[in-house]
Amino acid sequence: MVEKFNEKRVIFPSGGQGKFIRKAEKKISIEKMAKLCGFSERTIRDWRREKFLMDLNALQKICKKINISVPLRIKLKDKYWYGLKGASLGGKATWKKYGRIGNDAYRKKKWREWWVKEGRFKQNNIFNVPKTIKWPKFSKELAEFTGIMLGDGGISKYQVAITLCSKDEGIYADFVRRLIEKLFQVPVNTLLRKENSTINLIISRVNLVKFCTEKLGLKQGNKVIQQVDIPRWIKNNKIYLIACVRGLIDTDGSVFEHRYKVNGKLYLYKKINFTSRSSPLKLSLFFFLKKMGIRARLAGLYDVRIDSQEDMKKYFNIFGSHNSKHLIKYKK
Repeated sequence: MVEKFNEKRVIFPSGGQGKFIRKAEKKISIEKMAKLCGFSERTIRDWRREKFLMDLNALQKICKKINISVPLRIKLKDKYWYGLKGASLGGKATWKKYGRIGNDAYRKKKWREWWVKEGRFKQNNIFNVPKTIKWPKFSKELAEFTGIMLGDGGISKYQVAITLCSKDEGIYADFVRRLIEKLFQVPVNTLLRKENSTINLIISRVNLVKFCTEKLGLKQGNKVIQQVDIPRWIKNNKIYLIACVRGLIDTDGSVFEHRYKVNGKLYLYKKINFTSRSSPLKLSLFFFLKKMGIRARLAGLYDVRIDSQEDMKKYFNIFGSHNSKHLIKYKK
């Protein structure tokens, strides 16, 4: 089979990926890079902060556009190379422990016999009774959790998960973990994926999925397709809305430096950018920032941006941040 070369992922030397994107920015904007590569502006910024590995095809297009050679000190990996590695290691471990590979027909057959004959009739069967969680009352902490979920969270049938960057959001991940444990009194499984530079906070509780969808107004599945918005119980309370926006910006927002030259003089300003492909969510954030006296603007199709230094100061005074990555970049 012919290898799909354009589905490779690029591994730069430490810090090299962010350096490459910043170098490219001097000749082509983030917006133009996104259109050129067929990705969102948020993805380009995630590559710049090295949250995810860069796509090889995108690297080649950018290099061609700005007329430079593809960097030599890079390595290539298949798009889902870590899945193959994990499957291989899991199979070897199962064989060593049980003498056979899991999910074999014999084991399934014996389990089905037990279930039909005995298991389904047992009282308080562990397969039928979801584990309990605490159902907290509405609060600013719960509103901030909702903002985090609207940003970097995801809900499946049985799990709630939040994905953060392992390179510069380790402290923030610990804050989010403690917030979840305090609100719901559930254990949080922390999964570190070095190949993707991510930290996954995973809570496997059907009752938490139920609470998020029925009580908080969040959605299962793809947030973009469903065009999610800030829930009404938050919109009707200014304190809750401030906390929710903080969670949104701490996850899907970024603090970045805008550099440009005028008459040979270099100017540098710190700015905040929030990216979302959900129009209701983007507009709710935009109008609330305006209501709070912050001169935000809509940039491109998916971004809300705060440009002036006065409004940056006002944002951090009103909303603050629990993500040390943002605070360090702003105060640096």
